Amino acid sequence: MKLKYFTFLFILLSFFYSCKESEASKPTVKQELLVDLNKLSNEISQFQKLVTSNSSQKEIVAQFKKSRLAYKKVEWAIEYFIPETARFMNGPALDEMELEENRSFEPHGFQVMEEMIYPEYNPESKEDLTRELNIFQANIKQLKSTFEAITISDDYVLDAIQQNVFRVIALGITGFDSPILQSSIPEASQSLISIPETLEKINANNKSVSELRELTKNAQKYCTENTNFNAFNRAIFISEYLNPISKKLKTFQKEENIKNVKKSSPLKPTIETLFDKDAFDVNAFVLSKEYNFTKEKAILGEKLFYDTSLSKNNDRSCATCHNPEKAFTDGLKTNISLTGMNLPRNTPTLTYASLQNAQFWDMRQLDLEKQSVDVIQNKDEMHGSMENIHAKIQLDKEYVTLFKKAYPKISKPEAWQIQNAIASYVRSLNAFDSRFDEYMRGNKNILNNEEIEGMNLFMGKAKCATCHFTPLFNGTVPPSYSKTEHEVIGTPSEASGKSLSPDKGRYIYNQMPQLVGAFKTPTVRNAAVTAPYMHNGVFKTLEEVVSFYNKGGGIGLGYEVENQTLPFDKLNLSVKEEKALVAFMKTLTDKKYQ
Repeated sequence: MKLKYFTFLFILLSFFYSCKESEASKPTVKQELLVDLNKLSNEISQFQKLVTSNSSQKEIVAQFKKSRLAYKKVEWAIEYFIPETARFMNGPALDEMELEENRSFEPHGFQVMEEMIYPEYNPESKEDLTRELNIFQANIKQLKSTFEAITISDDYVLDAIQQNVFRVIALGITGFDSPILQSSIPEASQSLISIPETLEKINANNKSVSELRELTKNAQKYCTENTNFNAFNRAIFISEYLNPISKKLKTFQKEENIKNVKKSSPLKPTIETLFDKDAFDVNAFVLSKEYNFTKEKAILGEKLFYDTSLSKNNDRSCATCHNPEKAFTDGLKTNISLTGMNLPRNTPTLTYASLQNAQFWDMRQLDLEKQSVDVIQNKDEMHGSMENIHAKIQLDKEYVTLFKKAYPKISKPEAWQIQNAIASYVRSLNAFDSRFDEYMRGNKNILNNEEIEGMNLFMGKAKCATCHFTPLFNGTVPPSYSKTEHEVIGTPSEASGKSLSPDKGRYIYNQMPQLVGAFKTPTVRNAAVTAPYMHNGVFKTLEEVVSFYNKGGGIGLGYEVENQTLPFDKLNLSVKEEKALVAFMKTLTDKKYQ
């Protein structure tokens, strides 16, 4: 009997320690990342060998694609934890600009290599391609060192994976990563593999992990069965595959009691999908906490916005040029100055203006507070004096009462609060209630077939979403939405297209050759009611805008625009496709303007 007891105890202990040993031997998230980085390094090494041995273009392109797929497996972590390096591994093939210091850095990485090998590979590019591959290997080495040194906790892992789902939506399936080869769909599929594999490291027994495994498997199957970039149905893929994955990730987080990562981000940590009505936090773009948005500030700001006493002659308010009935534009090519002359630029919408970190067409101001002062004190626009306005307000009982409600800690109105209140009103103008938004939240019947075709064109063949990023449809770059981009598109000076606009845009403030004719990428939301278009109001209709892009922008029209960032090849959109594209843009109109 004693022998049986000891035998049973021995088996039990052996099983216990075996399980412990098995659990200990499971690779951690960090260890798995390092393994995947080694695989990526091996693929790049093979790429280097093919280039060195003068292999055929077919072999080189095939290996390039394999290398990209290996990168996509670890992109979720690289982009999240080490974005500075990621920019030079898979960023656009455009110079990286540091405007504050008037410096630029040449691009590196996959997109640069893509231009070297496709559609033609010239053996004379061998030296440059080898150099790019050596730089890439050096970046992998740096990534390994960084990942070995940092702590990767569950909350950061989950946040990184969620961000990567958003990245697939806003960049991965639009052609942003693969503008020439258009291999975005299989790459998007590869990006999803890491979701269940990584969450298993947190808790493999969680039911949501198995559900996520099934969801990602179905999403990958959809990609496999629909590989054609231009024909890929992004409306279905996002609404029926990616949004459910996003929601299930939030479920997993709650079940595992994983806290939200505390960070200053335009995307609120509580959101289930990128298309939640309150997904974006305007406070992520303010100067400091005392500038944060409140309803009381917005009420005060609205009164100031319509107050003509802010101008020198008491005859102009902010609403003079920003008419609320026209989504806070004026319907004019350019407005009229105080002296009766045409202003040089078109009046942009203020809707969604708070969700960017650059104001004005030339991006000369970084926040809405400085933007309002710039306009009020501009001698051609309002020619007001902030000092005089401040003095008037302190003598106005109604204003003093509103200021105390908006800023309860102060005894009397302060000058900075005037700017902040107006900016707060502008921050209240983001409705996110268009028909597009409703579709993305589950109302499948609200868009017709033409509009859905237009959405797929916008995010695919027409390449609109590679600059007007989903779901803000402006130049604020996902998935961190912390940087707002400019573009050089070669806008004509007149609709007939006889000459290039002489306006040098951002170059006026940062005299770098890359910035000649560079302008902020505005939102396409409410575009149906904010005509005319472009920085100079040159196009009267959305149809004209689409036609301009379809021809390849300024270079396509025959202008010399050496620094054009817009792809200058023709898009080859049919008349039917152009019409569908316009139909989709009209679905981005807020409910109050429909």
